[in-house]
Amino acid sequence: MKIVIAGGTGFLGRALVNHLAARGHDIVVLSRTPSPAQLPGRQVGWDPDGGLPTTGTSEQLAWPGEIDGADAIVNLAGAGMADKRWSAARKDLLRKSRVRSTRSLVAAIRAATQRPSIFIQGSAVGFYGPSDDRVFDESFPPGADLLGDMCTAWEAEAHPVSALGPRLVIMRSGVVLAKDGGVLPPMVRPFKLFVGGPVATGHQYLSWIHRDDWLGFVTWAIDTPSASGVYNVTSPAPVTNEEFSKAIGRAVQRPCWLRVPAFALRTLFGEMANDMLIHGQRVIPKRAQDAGFRFTYPAVDAALSAALK
Repeated sequence: MKIVIAGGTGFLGRALVNHLAARGHDIVVLSRTPSPAQLPGRQVGWDPDGGLPTTGTSEQLAWPGEIDGADAIVNLAGAGMADKRWSAARKDLLRKSRVRSTRSLVAAIRAATQRPSIFIQGSAVGFYGPSDDRVFDESFPPGADLLGDMCTAWEAEAHPVSALGPRLVIMRSGVVLAKDGGVLPPMVRPFKLFVGGPVATGHQYLSWIHRDDWLGFVTWAIDTPSASGVYNVTSPAPVTNEEFSKAIGRAVQRPCWLRVPAFALRTLFGEMANDMLIHGQRVIPKRAQDAGFRFTYPAVDAALSAALK
């Protein structure tokens, strides 16, 4: 199959490119900044503005042609949520980078003479807003906060795909665990220095997934003709931040004792601290489990042990 991955040079994108290429697929990566790093397949530059390109270099004009005739599209494009402090300009960029890239991909699918059979749209469990002990499955409405609004707008841009023919799969991903990127390495670092511990109260839930299971879900969605609609892509066993912190301590054989107060996080990270560190979501993958998807790492201790090998 020819699979086009938008945002394929990021933490998850690189892993997905290698995973799908190893399965024999022909991979094309769309990236605003094509990486010099070796990746299987081809990298094509794009600068999506919400439509199809009308000016630019021959390469910048060529990316919609990659959509025409592709078998599957995976959209992971968007500025990194935790890369910088959330100023007003940064929040605007986080939203626009997701909305415009999705809108451009849908425009290219609409213009294609041979449309893909599946469009996989990235999203996140931040869709639901913060929770206490409430358990969110895919039937719950969006939260009324920044992340809920952003995810709602992001997903809405993908909805027209369903009327164009491809199956639409929306992945509301939790925190993805891997040793070589994402949030896990900075979470582990204090423990290795013997200063690790829970964040804020520690009562907030963390909905997580091992990267192998995340990659497995993408493969399952592509290969399963009945897969469509919204899926929570998280482990079936979310844990509190305190439980997760203790599991990190066990995995790296370090104590878990020094609590990080909420005011310190707000000082360091500003508004981002509330939405991404102090609050959380307790999310379960009901639709994926009901459809028969099986997790390799459903429990946090085994997942962290495997991720940190």
